[in-house]
Formats: sequence, structure tokens, C-alpha cells
Amino acid sequence: QVQLVESGGGTVQPGGSLRLSCQVSGFSVRFNPMALYRQAPGNERELVASITLTGDTNYRDSVKERVTISTDNTKNTVSLQMNSLKPEDTAVYYCNHLTTYYTWGQGTQVTVSS
Repeated sequence: QVQLVESGGGTVQPGGSLRLSCQVSGFSVRFNPMALYRQAPGNERELVASITLTGDTNYRDSVKERVTISTDNTKNTVSLQMNSLKPEDTAVYYCNHLTTYYTWGQGTQVTVSS
């Protein structure tokens, strides 16, 4: 059974940093492309960052240069290091397989506010 459990969110001031983590169970991140998504109030869920089996990464334009996605094959986790946070980054963040959408986890709330 696949489970996705996100953590690491919080409230930070603009310019701050957070590191989000997603614990994956039911499949190995080593052999699957993974992604971080986010959903702000009133908006659709959107792709923030992805990482392939070979470690190639992609980011949406609005977060490029500010976030880094990575996986830890030993811990079977996906992480998103977020720096220089902006108010528009405020959202609930989720992880999932990049192409096969498993049941979404509860997400982790990121709030950027002064």
C-alpha cells in the first residue's frame, strides 16, 4: 500500500527557508520519478519540481534558483529545499509520483508572511 507523508512546513517570513520532506512507502523512490506539488487556496494543484531516475531535475519558472528537489534512497524520501521564500509560495505542498498519481497525502502547509 502506497503512503505519502509530507512534513517540514511552517510559517516563515519572506526571504526565509524551509526544507520539506516526504516519506514514501509502498514503492522505492530510487526507481521512480518523483515530484513536489502545491495548492494554494482557490487554485488548482500545480507541479513545483520533479526529479527523474537519473537525477535530472525540473522546476516551474517561479521557483527556479530558489528550490532544490532531491531524493534519499536510503530513507526513501523526497525533499524540497526552499530558499528566499515569497508570499506567493504560500500553499499546501504535496509529493507524489511524477506520472502515476497515488492517493495524495495530507500535505504540509507553507505560509510565507511578514
